[in-house]
Amino acid sequence: MQRTSSELLNFIFLRIGEIATSDGDTKLHKLSEMARDIVFADRCTIWICDKAHNVLWTKVSHGVGHIIIKPDNGLVGVAIQSKNPLIVNEVYTDHRFNTDIDKQTGYMTKTMMVIPMKDAQGQVTGAIQVINKKDDADFTAEDLTHLNLATTYVTESIRSMLLLQEIDATQKELINIMSMVAEKRSKETGEHIQRVAAYTKLLATLYGMDEAEATLLSEASPMHDVGKIAIPDKIIQKPGSLNPQEWEVMKTHAVLGYNMLKNSKRKLLQTAAIIAHEHHERYDGTGYPRGLAGEEIHIYGRIVALADVFDALNSKRVYKDAWKLDEIFLHLEKQKAKQFDPELVDLLLSNKEKFVNIQDKVHA
Repeated sequence: MQRTSSELLNFIFLRIGEIATSDGDTKLHKLSEMARDIVFADRCTIWICDKAHNVLWTKVSHGVGHIIIKPDNGLVGVAIQSKNPLIVNEVYTDHRFNTDIDKQTGYMTKTMMVIPMKDAQGQVTGAIQVINKKDDADFTAEDLTHLNLATTYVTESIRSMLLLQEIDATQKELINIMSMVAEKRSKETGEHIQRVAAYTKLLATLYGMDEAEATLLSEASPMHDVGKIAIPDKIIQKPGSLNPQEWEVMKTHAVLGYNMLKNSKRKLLQTAAIIAHEHHERYDGTGYPRGLAGEEIHIYGRIVALADVFDALNSKRVYKDAWKLDEIFLHLEKQKAKQFDPELVDLLLSNKEKFVNIQDKVHA
């Protein structure tokens, strides 16, 4: 089973057109289907080298679930260790073939082709494996050439995905560091930002946000007071009450935080910019810095505002004792449509135990 050069080009252009409109795991699934179909195979698996844990695991696998194996296991391990592609058309006659997966799944592997994926430095990052050419045919050197075309696209896509994941992880780490610095300067605690993040996710979920958006909001929420980094020590660390002039300076932290973050192209930091700017607005329009009211305030700001105040009232500080829960809930009820979005307050008050559980898990 082979395609003519013209048929091959038409196949590639058609598939690449479909793949170009996809992203993330969907793109990888489509690429694996392209790799499978370009050589008329029954199945395709994309393997990732996890050097930190010294294993190989499946990023995409047709017909089976997630698999983890040792890096030198089976024919895939052989190809990865040698950094060379291989074709084996009678796998059960090859002593290097690992029969465990066939035994577990009931699938019968007959023929196999594996191509290692390499990064720009020539280091192996994983492999593409295709199994069982249709009509009981053998894989050929021409098939290997065709599969290599798909491997190039898969390798680049995975490299881009892993890079984005690394950037995302770095962003989150920087957010936590900057948040801790801001909280430390204002005499807050690390537990405060952890609880605010947890309250934020719970509120967002109760409000109806999906898991991805609720998680995004939660991960951005620690930056709500990042602008305090730029407030002078004599104000941010003053043990007593601020005078009117000092209070005006303190209030600038909302705009300062927004200006630090607003030019980022990253969704996480864009979300953090909104929160920093609007979490001190009040539902009745008497907040700062812009005096927004009601739904003029972004839902992100409204949610974090309530989460932040709920934790502040519920926590002991050097300058105050923690309020009793009944007092907090009564205060929130009174502040409906004044300081806080009334719908959000109702959600919190209807789910008191869930919020108290978070408080209990992350002690001040």
